[in-house]
Amino acid sequence: MSPDDDGYIGYVLSDVARLIRTVFDRRVRSLGLTRAQWLVLSRLYRRPGASQTELADMLEVDRASAGRMIDRMEKGHWVERRGDAGDRRVKRLYLTQEARRVHARMWAIAESTVDDALTPLSPLERARFTGLAARVKEQLQTMVGADDAGAAEAPPPRPSRAAAS
Repeated sequence: MSPDDDGYIGYVLSDVARLIRTVFDRRVRSLGLTRAQWLVLSRLYRRPGASQTELADMLEVDRASAGRMIDRMEKGHWVERRGDAGDRRVKRLYLTQEARRVHARMWAIAESTVDDALTPLSPLERARFTGLAARVKEQLQTMVGADDAGAAEAPPPRPSRAAAS
C-alpha cells in the first residue's frame, strides 16, 4: 500500500477525526457554539480551575489567543475567572452554571454523533475498535512523553555561523 492510497491508516484516522468534528460542529451549531468555544467548554469541564496557560496548552494555542477566547467567553457568561489562593498573578478558569448545562447538552450530541458514526459496527466490533484505539493512544502518549523527555535532555542548539558573525 502506498502513502497515496486512501486506505493508508494515517489518512483514514485523520479523515475519521475530521469528519466526526465536522458532523459534531453542525449539530452543536444550534447551541450557538463555535468549535473553539466547545473545545474550551470540554477542556474546562474535565479540568476545572485550569489557568489560562494550562488551557492554552490543552488547546494547543498561544496564551494570547487563549486569553482573547477566554475574554469573549467571559463576556458571554460561559466562563469565570477566579483568583488563585497561592499566587495572586494566576487566574483560575471555571465554567458558569449555564455553561455546565450547555456542556451536558453538548455531551449528548457528542455521544449520538459517535454512536451514529459507529452504526456500521457490531457491538463486538465497537468494543474491539475502542480497545485498539485506546492502545494506540497510549503508545502515542508514551512517545510524546519520551519526545518531551528527550527535548529536556538535549543540549541547547549551537548558534549558526551567520548569527555568530
